[in-house]
Amino acid sequence: MIRFPQEAVPLLLSWYHACRRDLPWRQTRDPYHILVSEIMLQQTRAETVKPYYARFLSELPTVQALAEAPEDLILKLWEGLGYYSRVRNLQKAARAVMDNHGGVIPADYDKLLALPGVGRYTAGAVGSIAYGLPVAAVDGNVLRVAARVMGDGRDILTDATRRSIEDAIAPCVPASDAGDFNQSLIELGALICLPGGNAKCHDCPLQLLCAAKREGRVEELPLRIVKTKRKFEDLTVLLLRVKDGDGNPRYVIRRRPDSGLLAGLYEFPYMSGHADPDRVAEALTLEGATVHHITPLPEGKHVFTHITWQMRGYLCDVTLPDSHIEDGLCHGLLAGAEDMAAQYSIPSAFVVYKNICFEAPPV
Repeated sequence: MIRFPQEAVPLLLSWYHACRRDLPWRQTRDPYHILVSEIMLQQTRAETVKPYYARFLSELPTVQALAEAPEDLILKLWEGLGYYSRVRNLQKAARAVMDNHGGVIPADYDKLLALPGVGRYTAGAVGSIAYGLPVAAVDGNVLRVAARVMGDGRDILTDATRRSIEDAIAPCVPASDAGDFNQSLIELGALICLPGGNAKCHDCPLQLLCAAKREGRVEELPLRIVKTKRKFEDLTVLLLRVKDGDGNPRYVIRRRPDSGLLAGLYEFPYMSGHADPDRVAEALTLEGATVHHITPLPEGKHVFTHITWQMRGYLCDVTLPDSHIEDGLCHGLLAGAEDMAAQYSIPSAFVVYKNICFEAPPV
């Protein structure tokens, strides 16, 4: 087995204590707060997470509060962070803690790992940071650091390589400072051991121990073999604007299915493909709507893990039919911009068009 150098431990801890960022979740050992931060930090930059973390804990300060919160509230608090399955699983974990652990997040790695949505990294992070458990916490940053330090040329996207690297790091986790050690590796990957040609090797406390630097392989490592082909999907997003009884603008929004991409969130109606104004008008007329005016909007783009949406948009001033075709373009509920801000969770995929609801001139 490739070995992670034991000599790295004091170097990492010394560097971390001197150079770590002042992040709000580092000011606590509350396991609930740490769990929230770790779930938010998956796939998301720390600076982005800061305001969400503060707002979430202000609204839901305890495991019990999260377990009992309505889904619309947790989705609204998460709005803009993306990967909404994370917050659904976080609530499932909170409910499991209430049901099975008396409302206390367990101080046991295997019990943490058994919580919904908690994988090996998150169990290791919460266990080591909150409770001082001497277990490894290996995320993408740590994989990059370890692969370079050890000169490991295996594909880090495979489970076998990830487990092997975790096993190589585990003996180095100090029982007296497990949380800071794990965070030091994460921090090194976030600030110094950056991807590709951006690594700041001259600032790295492990540069003399690093096989990749010694062998000139920093840009080569870690190896990632991506096998999934990205799909591209063209959509035409429609802001169907109507006047309410007081002449205020309202827009049609609809709730997505409870499973699949962006499950349970709200969206604007859209058509497959890139439609021109005539096709949009025809589709709306066929549903019984009266189309008064159609205004082209800026194009939008959103990149998911395996698919990219390429969006064309139109602002459509319409009078809606008295009855709607189920799942049709006109089927949904009417919401003003203020409603979208306060109540309905519209994912960042539609942010270009959501913003227009706030900026559009009067009807």
